Amino acid sequence: MPPDETAVDAIAVALRVADAIETAKGSYFVGGSLASSLQGEPRATNDIDMIVKLSLGRIGEFVTALGEDFEVDVDMLRDALLHSRSCNIFYLPVVMKVDLFAVGSSAYDETEFARRRRVPVRTTGETLLVKSPEDTVLRKLLWYRDGGGVSERQWRDVIEVLRVSGSGMDRGYIAQWGERLGISELLQRARSETGGSA
Repeated sequence: MPPDETAVDAIAVALRVADAIETAKGSYFVGGSLASSLQGEPRATNDIDMIVKLSLGRIGEFVTALGEDFEVDVDMLRDALLHSRSCNIFYLPVVMKVDLFAVGSSAYDETEFARRRRVPVRTTGETLLVKSPEDTVLRKLLWYRDGGGVSERQWRDVIEVLRVSGSGMDRGYIAQWGERLGISELLQRARSETGGSA
């Protein structure tokens, strides 16, 4: 399947934001629909989710590294990093939104961040740090549950990541955290829709 043009644009923007984060001595991983597109079925995405660790004292370096193509509300970014919230920045040439989420403090937040992995995203060698497929499934099931179990998009993302990446997943890890997070029944239902192979 040829790559979706929006997904390609999103990767280009994510690479620029990732470079700026690392220039400012921060760390990150890509999550959300961009991660699931890399691990499952590519689909159009209107925004990019990145989970970030960044010192408050290096916000200026981050903004400078992003350059004039990006619009950043520095006060909102500082508040998000200080209180483990999220904020938006915008890539102006194509008006693409990047949601920056400060890393949470729960045991699962910390485990999810520690398991990020570097993934090739270009044939020319560029890479991004992306959450693991197991954590994509777990986090999207949490979002699905917390959203009332009505988001067909979140559910489809889960199914496609299980279908495409499921054979290489750590089953023990995903089962353990599925139980701890209270989503074991949803996980079982999703696996059944993939034929139970994931």
